[in-house]
Amino acid sequence: MNYKPFQDISLSALGMGNMRLPVLENVEGKPIDRERAQEIIDCAIEGGVNYFDTAYVYHSGESEKFLGEALKKYSRESYHLATKFLIFANPDYKAVFEEQLERLQTDYIDFYLIHGINDQICKQYMECGCIEYLEEQKKAGRIRHLGFSSHASTENLRIFADHRKWDFAQIQLNYFDWKYGRAKEEYEILAERNIPIMVMEPVRGGRLAALSSDADAILKEARPQWSTASWALRFVKRLPHVQVVLSGMSSMDQIQDNIAVFSESGEMTDQDEEILFRACEAFKNQISVPCTACRYCCDDCPSHIDIPKYMELYNRYKTDGDWVLNDLDKVESKGKPKDCIACGACTEHCPQGIVVPDIMRELHL
Repeated sequence: MNYKPFQDISLSALGMGNMRLPVLENVEGKPIDRERAQEIIDCAIEGGVNYFDTAYVYHSGESEKFLGEALKKYSRESYHLATKFLIFANPDYKAVFEEQLERLQTDYIDFYLIHGINDQICKQYMECGCIEYLEEQKKAGRIRHLGFSSHASTENLRIFADHRKWDFAQIQLNYFDWKYGRAKEEYEILAERNIPIMVMEPVRGGRLAALSSDADAILKEARPQWSTASWALRFVKRLPHVQVVLSGMSSMDQIQDNIAVFSESGEMTDQDEEILFRACEAFKNQISVPCTACRYCCDDCPSHIDIPKYMELYNRYKTDGDWVLNDLDKVESKGKPKDCIACGACTEHCPQGIVVPDIMRELHL
C-alpha cells in the first residue's frame, strides 16, 4: 500500500468508503450484509488501508454502527476514522457528535467533517455554532482533524475554505469532472490554500467503471491489463495535493483491484493521461446528444415540449446516472416526454440531426 504523510501521521493513499457496503437485497429495508461487509473491511486492513470514511446518514445510520463493530477487533491506533455532521439530518450537532462516538465505539474521531456544504446551507453552517463547538472538541482531543466536504459552487467553496484554517477538505474529483466540470478549479482553490484533499467519487459513483464501446477500446488497446475503473483511480492518485482517494467498495473484486492499484510503485504517465482524456472525449461524444439549444425544434412541436431542456437533462442522465431522472418533473415545460407523438417535425428542423422522439421515448420509459 502506498502511504502519504499527513501532519504527524501516515495515511493510506486508498481510503475505504462506507456508503456503498453490500446489502441483503431480499430483506426489507436492504440492511447491510454484515458478513460480506466484514470480509471487505478485513481485506482492506490486510491490504494496508488505514483510513475509513463514513457519515451519520450512510445506510440510514447503520454504517457508523457497523464500522464501530467491524473495527473493534483491531487496535484503535492502527486505523483512522472519518465521519461527518449533516445539518439536514439533525441540526443538534452536540447530540449528533455524542451519538457518533457511541455508534463508532470510540472516544475520539480522527477526521471530522462538516458534511456536504452547498450554496443553500453554506452560510447556515457558518452561523449555527457547529464549527465553534467542533473546534472545542478538537482542543479537548475528541477530534484530531477538522475539515469539510463540498458540493458548493467555486465561489462558496472559496468562502468556506477561508472561514477558518481547515485541516483537510473533501471534494468530488475524477477525470470526467476535471475535463467537463469544475473539479480542476476546486482542486486549485484548495491547493492554493495548502488544504490537503480527500477525494470522493473518483469513479463517479461507478459511472467511470464501464465507459462506451469506443472509449473502452481506446483504454484496452493502451493498457490491456488495467481495468477501466483503475484508470480513474490512477488519474486521481497522481495529483500532488490529493491525500486520500476514497472508494466505496462493495465487493471483494473491487477492493482487491483497488488495493493492487494503490500498491504500485509507478504512476500513470503523461502519455497515459493523454490517452485517458481521448477516451473521455469519445465517451462523452458517444453517450451524449449534441444539442446546442438553438430551439429550431420547438416552434413546430404540436405537444409544446421544451426539447432543449430535456436534451440537457438527458445528457446529465447519461453521464450521472438514473438518479437524474428524479428531476424530470422539475423541468418547466407545457409538454412532457410522454406527450411526444413522434411526428418527427423536431428532427426535420434539427441542424444536428438528433432523433428527438427516440430521446423522448427513453426519458418516458
